[in-house]
Amino acid sequence: MGLNLVQAWTAAKKRLEAAGVPGPVIDARLLVEAAAEATRADIVTDPYRPLTAEQEATLLDYLARRERREPVSHILGRRNFWKIMLQVTPDVLTPRPDTETVVDVVLKSFPEHAAWSVLDLGVGSGAILLAILAERPAAKGLGIDVSEEALAVARDNAAGLGLGGRVALLRGDWAAGIGSEAFDVVVSNPPYIASHVIETLDPEVKDYEPRLALEGGADGLDAYRTLAPEILRVLKPGGLFAVEIGYDQREAVEALFHEAGARAVRTVRDLADQDRVVTGAK
Repeated sequence: MGLNLVQAWTAAKKRLEAAGVPGPVIDARLLVEAAAEATRADIVTDPYRPLTAEQEATLLDYLARRERREPVSHILGRRNFWKIMLQVTPDVLTPRPDTETVVDVVLKSFPEHAAWSVLDLGVGSGAILLAILAERPAAKGLGIDVSEEALAVARDNAAGLGLGGRVALLRGDWAAGIGSEAFDVVVSNPPYIASHVIETLDPEVKDYEPRLALEGGADGLDAYRTLAPEILRVLKPGGLFAVEIGYDQREAVEALFHEAGARAVRTVRDLADQDRVVTGAK
């Protein structure tokens, strides 16, 4: 006799716990939902619904991959971020809740019906830019990334969210080639992990995430040294910038933006009370 939904979830939790996988409860639920084509509500309201043999086989495959520490986002090919669902592949950084702080900072300073222009440098999956545009219907955006593979993911995400008509996605090296004073808002989640630290990270990150989106040089600050003056160059007077940082980089990144001529520079903490976003104005 096969498993039902609640049995599958219980067994999946135990298997992931035994493998030492972090967050086994949530991961098990997400994998069961995907394999069984069920929702969270189904597990609560119809817990004894049986899985088909094919669904059980799919779940076993998912669990084996998760035991090898492959991220759930890669297994399922998608990830929730802010209020949107994004396609995710190994070519882009998996969007994380910490990064939602960038979106929150921008939206609090961004009138709902204003026709602002937004630039996302290192757009990746499109998470930040598309989350902002989804909340601000009069805004338009440009996303730039050096990876053509990442841009392909961002294009698919923009199309899937019905935002393709309000976003352009181009390959480039940060803001090189962009004219001065062109944007009302500039955002970025650049690579900021020091090179020597990467091998100490969880397997989900060091073994599966693209190094291009992680490695920030010897001290993790290489991208900010380029970005600070470039962001100020392409911002309109009075424009807002918001960049994600590592938990211990506040003083260094704030100093770089001060040196570039930014004003009202400050750091916003994330929900875990860690320094997360340096923001300011031109």
